[in-house]
Amino acid sequence: MLNSQPPISDEPLSLSIRTAREAALRVLEEHRVSGMWVSDLLDRVFRESGLPTVERGLATELACGVVRRQATLDAILRTLIARPSDQVEVALWTILRLGVYQIMMLDGIPAHAAVHETVELCKRAGRMRWSGFVNGVLRGATRLATDEFVSEPSASAVPVGNNRHRKLTKPVFFEPASDLPAYVASAYSMPLWLVERWAKRFEPAELIRLCGWFNSTPSLMVRANSIRSSFDEVLNAFQSAGIVAHPLGDTDSIIVEDVSRVDQLAGYKDGWFVVQDFSASCAARRLAPQPGQRVWDVCSAPGGKTCHLAALMQNHGEIMATDIRSDRLEIVDENAARLGVDIIRTQLVDEPGFRLPAGPFDAILVDVPCSNTGVLGKRPEARWRITPDGIEELKNVQANLLGRALERLAAGGRLVYSTCSIETAENEQIVRQVLKYFPQARLVEEEQFIPGQPGDGAYQALIIGG
Repeated sequence: MLNSQPPISDEPLSLSIRTAREAALRVLEEHRVSGMWVSDLLDRVFRESGLPTVERGLATELACGVVRRQATLDAILRTLIARPSDQVEVALWTILRLGVYQIMMLDGIPAHAAVHETVELCKRAGRMRWSGFVNGVLRGATRLATDEFVSEPSASAVPVGNNRHRKLTKPVFFEPASDLPAYVASAYSMPLWLVERWAKRFEPAELIRLCGWFNSTPSLMVRANSIRSSFDEVLNAFQSAGIVAHPLGDTDSIIVEDVSRVDQLAGYKDGWFVVQDFSASCAARRLAPQPGQRVWDVCSAPGGKTCHLAALMQNHGEIMATDIRSDRLEIVDENAARLGVDIIRTQLVDEPGFRLPAGPFDAILVDVPCSNTGVLGKRPEARWRITPDGIEELKNVQANLLGRALERLAAGGRLVYSTCSIETAENEQIVRQVLKYFPQARLVEEEQFIPGQPGDGAYQALIIGG
């Protein structure tokens, strides 16, 4: 282990952007300081730097991967550095994570290139004094990693893909057989409290599969916008443009492969399609609004489900789209304009729910704020923002929104309660808790979407008003 002592500083790095690694480091540093979403920071860096498309893919992989797998990377680094991480400069630790991620997780980058480029990154960031330390740590990482892969979890193997683990020359993680939650938390980079929570619900194999899924790059799914196109038109447009795309089984979703910029896809500017996961697309279909009805989308931003409701209504009727942030309602309006929807009326509401629109409504979608535990693969930082207390606070918000929506639901009207969570406390328990106060309303059906089968995790319940 290396035990040299570079001076400790919390000062963020600043550097110009010419390469994918520089872009990734800039994003990681700004994320660390500001807490902004990684995807938003990537978009900004790409706009400002003009980074070539070929470099954007690697920058995205590095920035998202380091945030997503930080617990795994830290477990590896702790075997290579004698000092605790809090005695290493924070930005230096970020650079070390970047190097180890390339060595352990990316087959396409030779280990010697990962070491060299990461050392050069120190120089580009104006931290020449870190170069020797980084070089020594990363050379240790290359000796720790092997080119052999196994399918079974092990304390001496790093999960790098579906049933694929890179063998190491010595143990790094807890033994799965002796402490499965501790192993999963470090090897798959998840909060220990959340893994312990899931371990009570899921069998070991399913627990590992779930966490592996959340570490994989999610497939891009799109839904054809029937107001301006059709499923066949969108699929043919993609394939004619040389884009690899195929239907998701017998669903209405299309999977699109290897896309760096959605807004450059054929038909995007003309509003032919919208990016939407399969499970999310089921919410509007479950509500099944009819043309001419009065519909309310309670938490509408950014508007994907709202516009889907409009398409199912053949753009005829009225949709009230509400949210607590005006900037997010502007995104709803922008999406509606691109997709050719003109029956949506946006309205700003306050968080306690005292400025909600008056009913009755024929159909209501209540897609509530939630813990996002069904979509942890989509936002790399989401897993680190969830807390047990946060889930408890969300339950109050969710129950309040569902109750106020039911108060405005017409007799015989349809309501769908929806989350992108796999926590029963936010799903079944909320529905049953609130329905106790609405004895005339009936729970007709509910569905829990399991992450990776085939898309995001989610929950939806259909309720008929009394």
